[in-house]
Amino acid sequence: KHSTTFTHNTNTNDRPKLPIKMSSSLRSVNPNAESMDKAAALFMNINAAKGLQDVMRTNLGPRGTIKMLVDGAGGLKLTKDGNVLLKEMQIQNPTAIMIARSAVAQDDISGDGTSSTVLITGELMKQAERYLNEGVHPRVIVEGLEAAKKSAIEFLKQFRVETGGVENPDREMLLCVARTALRTKLEEHLADMLTTIVTDAVLCISRPQMPIDLHMVEIMTMKHKEDSETKLIKGLVLDHGSRHPDMPKHVADAYILTCNISMEYEKSEVNSSFMYSDAEQREKMVEAERKFTDDVVRQVIALKKKVCEGNDKGFVVITQKGIDPISLDMLAKENILGLRRAKRRNMERLVLACGGVCVNSPEELSPEVLGHAGEVYEHILGDEKFTFIEDVSNPTSCTILLKGPNQHTIIQLKDAVRDGLRAVKNTLIDKAVIPGAGAFEAGLFVHLNEVTKKTVEGRAKRGVEAFAEAMLVIPKTLAENSGYDAQDAVISLTDEHENGNIVGIDVTTGEPFDPTTSGVYDNYLVKMQILQSAPVVATQLLLVDQVLRAGVNMRGRGPAE
Repeated sequence: KHSTTFTHNTNTNDRPKLPIKMSSSLRSVNPNAESMDKAAALFMNINAAKGLQDVMRTNLGPRGTIKMLVDGAGGLKLTKDGNVLLKEMQIQNPTAIMIARSAVAQDDISGDGTSSTVLITGELMKQAERYLNEGVHPRVIVEGLEAAKKSAIEFLKQFRVETGGVENPDREMLLCVARTALRTKLEEHLADMLTTIVTDAVLCISRPQMPIDLHMVEIMTMKHKEDSETKLIKGLVLDHGSRHPDMPKHVADAYILTCNISMEYEKSEVNSSFMYSDAEQREKMVEAERKFTDDVVRQVIALKKKVCEGNDKGFVVITQKGIDPISLDMLAKENILGLRRAKRRNMERLVLACGGVCVNSPEELSPEVLGHAGEVYEHILGDEKFTFIEDVSNPTSCTILLKGPNQHTIIQLKDAVRDGLRAVKNTLIDKAVIPGAGAFEAGLFVHLNEVTKKTVEGRAKRGVEAFAEAMLVIPKTLAENSGYDAQDAVISLTDEHENGNIVGIDVTTGEPFDPTTSGVYDNYLVKMQILQSAPVVATQLLLVDQVLRAGVNMRGRGPAE
């Protein structure tokens, strides 16, 4: 046993000293974490925004250059579409990832404007950096940016040009908007060819008082011939054909039966078995099972005889379910073209294209549920079969058939067509467009400096100046990418706007021109989204004063790797 005696020490000088400064231990969030404070965090964000801006800058506009993306397997992708670039590029810097995500969200909402969002966000950060270096507090700049953003949105509403909606569409205006959008994605002759296709496709599916569903435009790809042979089919193209050699390959003036009826022998959902004592009983049971499927096929055949008797009309059955070999043989003997396992989306499109009703049970079969097509034919390309349903009377669904000699061309066309369709749809919904070619940005620069700046007091004016200067990045970049001097182009643009003329930059000459006479228009929705999202991202990043990241060294990493 040990005995320990505790004595109370009254001498205060002999007491152990307690550490008074404890901030260092409190600040240690994680022994492996790296912390960036104030200036370092802020300038890391600014450099990341500038780095991503430098990557995207050369892609803007119809004269923008193309990026080559190489994946891990060595596959190549050539594109100048900002959305594709931001999705496919491997970005590691957290700030750059945040800007890229906001730009991709912009594309999801409006279908365009990703490169512009990145450029304006980066330029807002770059202009703010000038004033931060002079000692202006980030909060003061943010107040000025928010005041400028409100004024910019009001100016956008005054700047827009009204146009027709779904009820009275202005086809010429829609063609101009589609052409402007497509020329930034593709070379000129290809963009001009697709302009008419995407405009007519959206006009085909749009109906008054109904939302425009772009899924009703089927985009079918065919690796065949030249990209210039891409065409719009006022009908439908299915990516499969008949499964019986004796079925007709070409049917003219055809009735179309769209149904969700199974014409094959189906196994039961639960485990079941036949109980029989001799071969005769087994035959009866198999016959009874088969009779149900055969009766459905006979009802279809009876309907065909009823509507086609005494005329030369054809009959086509398209079902979402299966058709077994015995049923196919029965249909072929009656000269009926049968297509099985159609996609659910195509069933919706078929009804909109050909008319009629999609039936779900044999009891609903009647002449009233049938649609009609002037021509149904099969096209075989290598091992693939395509069924064309054309010459329909009043289609509200259609197919864009994209052709190209290789997969790269087809993917490029597909991305561009999606953006073109969205541009036309946005114009019909907004009933307004914005004069393009940098005209809006130059006009906004003059408006912010002459009007808005006078309504803001104190040092917040620096934020308005930063916003105004940042807007000029669009006309500057358009001029640079076209091979002209950016400063000369911007000065001549702003001079014209100060005199009350609405002008943009002509990428062929580098001189100011009236975009409305040349048909260069941007989407109102796209510009609105850019003004809503880019300043928000920039202000959030400017107010960051500390970055914490556990276990990873951030200082050795570039701005936008």
